[in-house]
Amino acid sequence: MSILVDADTRVVVQGITGGEGRFHTKQMVEYGANVVAGTVPGKGGSEVDGIPVYDTVEQAVTEQRAEASVLFVPPAFGADAMLEAIDAAVDVTVAITEGVPQQDMARVRTALTGSETTLIGPNCPGVITPGATKLGILPGNVFTPGKVGLVSRSGTLTYQVVHSLSTRGIGQSTAVGIGGDPIIGTGFVDTLSMFEADPETDAIVMCGEIGGEDEEAAAEYIGAEMETPVVGFIAGRTAPPGKRMGHAGAIVSGSGTGTAASKIAALERAGVDVGETPDDVASAIAAYL
Repeated sequence: MSILVDADTRVVVQGITGGEGRFHTKQMVEYGANVVAGTVPGKGGSEVDGIPVYDTVEQAVTEQRAEASVLFVPPAFGADAMLEAIDAAVDVTVAITEGVPQQDMARVRTALTGSETTLIGPNCPGVITPGATKLGILPGNVFTPGKVGLVSRSGTLTYQVVHSLSTRGIGQSTAVGIGGDPIIGTGFVDTLSMFEADPETDAIVMCGEIGGEDEEAAAEYIGAEMETPVVGFIAGRTAPPGKRMGHAGAIVSGSGTGTAASKIAALERAGVDVGETPDDVASAIAAYL
């Protein structure tokens, strides 16, 4: 297996009866995801497209041995859904939901301390091991199995870079969309460390954007700890200070960090090639491989 999930991972979908949840569950199953259960409070005992529905994640873990969850729930209930998955001790939970209040996410971050669960997201496209399984909304048709890991704050940018890689015949080991909110479960450093330990990953693409200091922290980690080659891309080079661009976390505060220039400079100091376009990224990866 590559990092996080594989074809055998037993998945429960939180919010499976909603329009988005039901649609993307079908897409995940068609791609190869081993969806064994769904959950919606009050609808336990029913089925959705042959998948049994339970009231809680804990029941899905007990009855179906679910190991991972992916959640499609309204923002007001997003944190509670994440906390439920953490309490049930699933290995991985992927929060697709956008717009979860940040004060709610502060509670989730506290609950993750010392827990057994890896949280991806929220406000993310999910995780895919190409040719094996996907948890989330990533378009499986642009991915191909291979040896390049990818971690990104942006879903759209992920697809663009992967398309550039795949059209060159360069496949991917795992792609992780970590999400673009200010408070998320798993950041760049966490994901890079997983790729560094993964024998199925020979090179890594890291796609960042303006706002926050996660990319600068990742650059420091790459320079100090990593041997696997990393190629970077930073979105938002022309964004004006103080204006949010896309994601809630993509805003430059004027603190001297968080700009595209500061992130690019930090990565280049760490020996990372930073492309100006997705095609530049694919070219740099091709050179490493």
